[in-house]
Amino acid sequence: MKDCIFCKIIKGEIPSKKFYEDENMVIIADISPQAEKHYLLLPKRHYADITEMTEEDAAILAKCLKKLGEIADSLGLHEGFRIVSNKGANACQSVYHLHIHILGGNKLSERMG
Repeated sequence: MKDCIFCKIIKGEIPSKKFYEDENMVIIADISPQAEKHYLLLPKRHYADITEMTEEDAAILAKCLKKLGEIADSLGLHEGFRIVSNKGANACQSVYHLHIHILGGNKLSERMG
């Protein structure tokens, strides 16, 4: 998508520190962290949210989540982490490119909102 900030980050048009990258995804730091460690997992293929995923997108996202589990320690998440994906304005989705927040690095609140 032409004006998507996450697509521009993925393409390297907007600089961002990439903590991990492969053929399916990029993991970057969130610019407004809500935890000691707060990353964003960005699938390279653009779709707005989970309701727009194709079966192929879902299979790729599953691979991304599997990889996250494999690299979590290298991201400083060895004590655990939370993953969150917002869908729509009522959930406070601000960028309409599916992304997964990865939060950890310290004890997180039990409250989810």
